[in-house]
Amino acid sequence: MQTILFIMGVSGSGKTTVGKLLSEQTGIPFFDGDDFHSTANIEKMKAGIPLTDEDRAAWLQSLNQLAKENETRGAVIACSALKETYRQQLADGLHHVQWVYLKGSYALIHERMLQRPHHYFSAAMLQSQFDILEEPFHAWVFDVQEDPHSIAASILKHFVMQSDFGIIGLGVMGKSLALNMAGKGVKLSLYNRYVKGQEEKVAEQFITHNPILKEAKAFEDLSAFVQSLAMPRKILLMVNAGAAVDAVVEELKPLLSKGDIIIDGGNSFYKDTERRIQELNQYGFHFIGAGISGGEEGALKGPSIMPGGDATAYSQVQPILESIAAKDKSGKPCCAYISNGGSGHFVKMVHNAIEYAEMQLLSEVYAVMRNGLQLSQDAIAAIFQQWNEKELNSYLLEITIDILQTKEGEDWLLDKILDTGSSKGTGSWAVAIAAELGVPAGMMTSALYARYLSAQKQTRVQAAAALSTSQASVSISTEQLQQAYALARIINHVQGFELIKTAALKYQWGINCSELARIWTNGCIIRSTLMEQLTGIVSADNLLLHPLIITSIQQQLDSLTQTVTASLQSGIAVPALCEALHYIHAMSTEQSAMNLIQAQRDYFGAHTYQRIDDASGKAYHTQWKNEN
Repeated sequence: MQTILFIMGVSGSGKTTVGKLLSEQTGIPFFDGDDFHSTANIEKMKAGIPLTDEDRAAWLQSLNQLAKENETRGAVIACSALKETYRQQLADGLHHVQWVYLKGSYALIHERMLQRPHHYFSAAMLQSQFDILEEPFHAWVFDVQEDPHSIAASILKHFVMQSDFGIIGLGVMGKSLALNMAGKGVKLSLYNRYVKGQEEKVAEQFITHNPILKEAKAFEDLSAFVQSLAMPRKILLMVNAGAAVDAVVEELKPLLSKGDIIIDGGNSFYKDTERRIQELNQYGFHFIGAGISGGEEGALKGPSIMPGGDATAYSQVQPILESIAAKDKSGKPCCAYISNGGSGHFVKMVHNAIEYAEMQLLSEVYAVMRNGLQLSQDAIAAIFQQWNEKELNSYLLEITIDILQTKEGEDWLLDKILDTGSSKGTGSWAVAIAAELGVPAGMMTSALYARYLSAQKQTRVQAAAALSTSQASVSISTEQLQQAYALARIINHVQGFELIKTAALKYQWGINCSELARIWTNGCIIRSTLMEQLTGIVSADNLLLHPLIITSIQQQLDSLTQTVTASLQSGIAVPALCEALHYIHAMSTEQSAMNLIQAQRDYFGAHTYQRIDDASGKAYHTQWKNEN
């Protein structure tokens, strides 16, 4: 894609002259916006009547369409574009746009217009343009008193120097995204911090070793990096969540201009993202929290991207983000605006929590097969392959098959890996927020706690010896195990989406869960056939009660029950499978024993309770202990 250069200013500022000079020097076609006005608009201006926004609507749309038709070769378009809303309409859906503003005083331009008496836009109407003029804050600005040839030369110099997009942080993900963008024709500036003896010339060496980056620019000086970017600047942060993001933002603030856009592509906590949005809004900067899933391979070949924040700012980076995203089965990009605030990072957090539970379920199924059914790794891999070829297809199942088939010499590599799990924060955040919002999210909780428990390796070894525990064979079939795994996965997704819906209601995000599920059908870690099936039903008011989910529960509940029972009797821990079964039973229990807990709370703390024979919701308190 090539740059669309819009030259704007009031009538008489020299837009056409500069535009034609640029076209002559570059070979890029020039279009005068005045030529695209309707006859009605021209007649109205001839009569000395200023155009309204309604009059300009079709004109702006036609120029936007003209720009889109010329993106492959580039274009120079001269038009007044006096309001910010006009500029937004002109740039809508375009990949690379640059604004040039020809600025001059009323007196100077009025004098010029008097020298062109036969133009349909008369000097008498000039004041109406100055009245509505909203000067752009992300354009190259030139004084109309300068010679047009000098202005054109300066614009060409800017073109040579400016990049479309900047990336800060060249770790694994930052590098992969840079290669992805370069492959889509995005002109890049790349920055990595300088740490003597540890991180030196990282960006420069990265570009040297990757020919696809030959047009990219390398920086270790942040100020020079910022100045290399076309305005409004678009900067993607790929640094560690937390203090590192705040530190980089603080360094950037004095270097940016109003309208510049910072995108945080890391796994930041959504409340931190909302704080940063509010802080940067005070300076006129935009901040987008974008969840990016897919790991190194996804970032390189096409990730799933979940941007949240200011919708207008997102529209300016949308073409680039969509161009690098994975594509769903219909060819649509797996990138969609989530909502305002920290919504993008929130759904990425829940995505990761669903991922935790998916991984835990696979580890439990593997444990049952290996220790309970006493199958070889070859046999387990073969069974997983059969599952993956049918309705249980998923990215995580695919990589598990690869892991099971990997050897180091004559030994299975998996058997040499220490059995202590670790986590980076998103899982614990999701569990804490589920508790804060009152959402039963036991699947992700059990998966998180399983990792914490696994880290107690020394205690586990000692307890195994002290308790003389052993794992006996399990009397279930692989078909039952398959159905148990399938049902538990459904419950995991139900809980995850219910957490998202509850948060969306609390924060007034208005998240489209069907669209979210769609962008999770490719590129991301939890992509699967199940996710594809959920896109059509996940927006239901109560997903658990959707007929398709109810049917799955009815058909597979017995297998889940038999699997959990047999595993526990054989001494095999299956916390996530247990939680799935518990959730189904608890949610389908019409009369629970919670009435006893409410009575206990009222007994020792006078917390009151409600009665089933009083629908008013009145609070009751009882003096439970009879002092006599």
